[in-house]
Amino acid sequence: MKTFTYIGSPARIVFGSGRSADIAAHVEALGCHRALVLATPHQKADAEALSERLGAVSVGVFAGAVMHTPVDVTETALKLVQDSRADCVVSLGGGSTTGLGKAIAYRTDLPQVVIPTTYAGSEVTPILGQTESGRKTTVRNASILPEVVIYDPDLTLGLPVGMSVTSGLNAMAHAVEGLYAQDRNPVSTLMALDGLRAFKDSLPVLVKSPEDTDARAEALYGAWLCGTVLGTVGMALHHKICHTLGGSFDTPHAETHAVMLPHTAAFNAEAARDELAAAAELFGGSIGGRLWDFAKSISAPLSLKEFGLTEADLDRAADIATENPYWNPRPIDRTSIRTLLQKAWEGVRPD
Repeated sequence: MKTFTYIGSPARIVFGSGRSADIAAHVEALGCHRALVLATPHQKADAEALSERLGAVSVGVFAGAVMHTPVDVTETALKLVQDSRADCVVSLGGGSTTGLGKAIAYRTDLPQVVIPTTYAGSEVTPILGQTESGRKTTVRNASILPEVVIYDPDLTLGLPVGMSVTSGLNAMAHAVEGLYAQDRNPVSTLMALDGLRAFKDSLPVLVKSPEDTDARAEALYGAWLCGTVLGTVGMALHHKICHTLGGSFDTPHAETHAVMLPHTAAFNAEAARDELAAAAELFGGSIGGRLWDFAKSISAPLSLKEFGLTEADLDRAADIATENPYWNPRPIDRTSIRTLLQKAWEGVRPD
């Protein structure tokens, strides 16, 4: 008999083409009337257009979200929250914007509405990763989980192919690690496998036909599944390494996950053979090597070297990653992690 604990997410998920047009109704359903719209500088124009659609329900735009959620940026945004008397935040964009909304909610308990435009998946987790003094730390709290997530595939049609690929692999990493998480359960495993299947089917189509609406919808569906898995179970070695590289070396978030995924999967392949068996079958062979082949087939980045990391950086990264390690099915030590990072830096196919 299986023994497990499952806690479902209370977030409201709204999925479908054009569903973001109802944003004002979702804000008001939360009992809110003064929404601050968040975005990155790159999506400022889109955020301003969304603010206009909200009309009197909006109190303005803060378009200063950046990768890895620096605490100083959060503090700047919090001042605008206070000055505008905002009673909720609406996050439009990818993981950077969602992270800022979560950081605000963690400090103020304001409700959040998220409209994802990438496949990051963090919008359905109660996890906040934030960076201060060159270190990225994570915190899990119920106040961090957004109340409403609106998945509108139409808003992902303009997502560049390269970003589609890396954010999709980022989401897939949540699912792969969720399969062998210490607190995994049958429901999270089902969601992880279907999330992986959704990306396996959709990403190759998007590379060839970026405007394929069915593939865009399937990828966004996969993002929801994979993100929900991350929000349900704990993290292990993969996320520890990516948090180390992103927080201490400022490597790009999604791209780092994309490069590391085949290597961390290969590292745990034997220790979690039974847990990863279905995923290995899905990709047709050894989980690490076949994930690398899949990433290469869709022109994903394959090497940490591409992000400007030096071999000397790998020594420090190995030190940080093993200082306070997350739980992992295979015991870790500095030497094994340094070797893993070397392979990822060189971009070689894992065994």
